[in-house]
Amino acid sequence: METTDKKKAIKGGEFLIRETKAEEIFIPEEWTEEQRMIAQTCRDFLETEVYPRLDDIDNIEKNPDLMPKLLDKAGELGLLGTSVPEKYGGFGMDFNTSMLIAEEIGKGFSFAVALTAQTGIGTLPILYYGTEEQKNKYLPKLATGEYKASYCLTEPDAGSDANAGKTKAKLSEDGKYYILNGQKMWITNGGFADIFTVFAKIDNDKFLSAFIVEKDFEGITMNPEEKKMGIKGSSTRQIFFNDVKVPVENMLSERENGFKIALNILNIGRIKLGVGAVGGAKHALREAIKYANQRKQFGKTIGSFGAIKHKIGDVAAQIFASESAHYRAGQNIDDAFEAMIANGMSEAEAKLKSTEQFAIECAMLKVHGSETLDYSVDEGVQIYGGMGYSAEGPMERAYRDARINRIFEGTNEINRLLTVDMILKRGMKGELDLMGPAMAVAKELTSIPDFGASESDEVLAKERKALKGLKKAGLMIAGAAVQKFMTNLKEEQEIIMHLADMLIEGYAAESALLRTEKLISMWGEEKAKYHIDLARIYLHNAMTRATWAGREAIMAFTEGDEQRMMLMGLKRFTKMEPFNLKDARRRIADYLLEKDDYAF
Repeated sequence: METTDKKKAIKGGEFLIRETKAEEIFIPEEWTEEQRMIAQTCRDFLETEVYPRLDDIDNIEKNPDLMPKLLDKAGELGLLGTSVPEKYGGFGMDFNTSMLIAEEIGKGFSFAVALTAQTGIGTLPILYYGTEEQKNKYLPKLATGEYKASYCLTEPDAGSDANAGKTKAKLSEDGKYYILNGQKMWITNGGFADIFTVFAKIDNDKFLSAFIVEKDFEGITMNPEEKKMGIKGSSTRQIFFNDVKVPVENMLSERENGFKIALNILNIGRIKLGVGAVGGAKHALREAIKYANQRKQFGKTIGSFGAIKHKIGDVAAQIFASESAHYRAGQNIDDAFEAMIANGMSEAEAKLKSTEQFAIECAMLKVHGSETLDYSVDEGVQIYGGMGYSAEGPMERAYRDARINRIFEGTNEINRLLTVDMILKRGMKGELDLMGPAMAVAKELTSIPDFGASESDEVLAKERKALKGLKKAGLMIAGAAVQKFMTNLKEEQEIIMHLADMLIEGYAAESALLRTEKLISMWGEEKAKYHIDLARIYLHNAMTRATWAGREAIMAFTEGDEQRMMLMGLKRFTKMEPFNLKDARRRIADYLLEKDDYAF
């Protein structure tokens, strides 16, 4: 009972005002043997079924049946039913295990897009919002791959503003059908899907409703496959619904609940996309490490040069922090689910509410994971040099395929805006006590600074102190911005995005520190020495980025004495003890080059 109460106390967004202890978080080093075997199954599938066929997969016009067949094979291994309860033919795995599978499959280029769309936005709307009859009819076949699924939300004039969709549904005169008319675009898996979750407005409703539409319903037509920069093997179609008769029993949830369905499913999609991107980043760095060990210039392997070691060390630290943050949040979602079940909530509602509770973290991690992947593949191209730009090498495809992730599941700009908006709204509702800590920081601004070193002699005590300062800097700027703009703050998108960057960097840096502290307690300092380097590298980089974002925000809405005071406060709160980053990066790079792999 004590454990449940402790877990229940952790709320989404609370990281900003709550000091988390290392023993409270989950770290990847704690995977069970069963979970490691599941991850290995995913890796084996990619090695045997996907990587040998990457060119064929990308040639979707010549090989339109290849991706559905690969999904069938994945279904035979159970990879499509991980989140589906056993009574509907799935495995009913917990959230963090499904995250692990998303990470491993995230290394699979276009195949990763198809599988995550099937298991996420394709299956979850029915799992979480369907009636018992709908679940029994569709989930077993979705779990095996007999049915392929897609999610029809975006329209030509409704992207980020999803509720602006113009697709309409009208009840037939006999009351047996909804007549569906409209157009959807950028529909992943659209070309081979058997089931479409379609969002439309009934008559003149304010909000969307959702419908389960089968491909055999008359009136569905499609444009040819889209020509895209990357993920060329992912089926992406425009779909037209022309007087499609949808049985009334195929409405998903209640009338006008579609917009809520879309938001909640996107929360899950965001964090799953983020962790999948981390998997892709690991794969890109692994390839870059192997190439750095093979390629020789000036009589030496390029991995022996400091410039290459710098890249490997920095990318590794970025991946380490992002991975740490994703599984920390994933376990928070699992813990919240268990606490809600213990308090009498139904399983279906608890699944939704637990993810909704951590919607802030989902938005932040979608940004961090996708930008970690972009950084990894960009530096991967650079390490490969000319071969990085050649389609004969692995980085060209990785570079192109990575770019969509900053647009999928809400653009990174939208997710930055959502991060701050959700935190402030929870503060105004009293769900998060932002006012008390913000006032304490404002009072501290006028007090005498603490010039002393950290009182603790623990390994990462100085870093802990720096992290506290970073949170104070974010609270200082957020408090001043809210005070100045009040409800008009939403119009100051540049300031909000700078604030979001400070929050994201703080969360990722804290996650890396917590993971490292836990490893020190488990293994001892010597065995965790490389993890200590990774945490320190990332924190120093994060403080640099957050300080820049803080300066930009302060200069955007202050002047005179107020500006000078806040800039001084920012400098004070983001002060870091000097640390030799060059040597730390070299230690990390040397270790990974010796292992010929990303070995964390």
